[in-house]
Amino acid sequence: MSDRARMTDDDRRSLALIGPGRAGLSVATALCSLGWRVRGVAGRDPLAPSVRAAASRFGAVAGSAGDVVGGLGGGVELVIVACPDGAIGAIAAEIAPVVDARTLVIHLAGSVGVHALSALSCRTGALHPLQTMPTAELGVARLAGSWCAIAGDPEVEQLALDLGMHPFPIADADRGAYHAAACIASNHLVALLAQVEACTSVPLDAFLPLVRATVDNVVELRPAAALTGPVARGDMETVRRHLDAIPDGERDAYRALARRAAVLAGRDSDLGGVLA
Repeated sequence: MSDRARMTDDDRRSLALIGPGRAGLSVATALCSLGWRVRGVAGRDPLAPSVRAAASRFGAVAGSAGDVVGGLGGGVELVIVACPDGAIGAIAAEIAPVVDARTLVIHLAGSVGVHALSALSCRTGALHPLQTMPTAELGVARLAGSWCAIAGDPEVEQLALDLGMHPFPIADADRGAYHAAACIASNHLVALLAQVEACTSVPLDAFLPLVRATVDNVVELRPAAALTGPVARGDMETVRRHLDAIPDGERDAYRALARRAAVLAGRDSDLGGVLA
């Protein structure tokens, strides 16, 4: 157990949360279980119900970003910026005049690096949990054991380890490709399963054991060895029947993924005519 997990109420370290969405609430709540205290919560509108609800959840004050960072009687040790990626720079500029030089400011975005906080003269970092957090409650439960991309101040790595996560460094220049891969692994998978629903009247639940077994195969064998099916066999006639059978609006997506599968299987020359 870390020293932070053994802190008393009087010893708890303090943080401010800017952006009370699912990711911010998940990370802040998990830190509270380790002895941290949320002292302030900010959002685009300090009077918004989401900001008020988050502040009430933590027994914190609600206000503007500048208020919760600089107006809390000596400031806070940690600021978590959990706003949309494009707003991080503006938040950094807003709090720059009031943030203490000893404070660590981190953002939770995946697609941008520490440079998004360049307006600040204090310690900065980035911590992006490589995990889906559809609700704050599920997010808290899933953080421990998940991987996360980190950058910046060395304390960011320690925060990740305290949360039970597996941190790995990602340079700012590599963030775009990393975040694209994360979206493919999560968002595109959801879209793919929606395509399954669109192509047949068989309930989606019937396909989920197949999905889970396929993911297990990838874990054990890696993608190339886990690939099965008509593309892996070079079965052009079956692929043609698929394209004839599915709705018109699903054919482009099928072709795109089948072409990727053909490359993986070394069958792209065999299926090129069918998948063009």
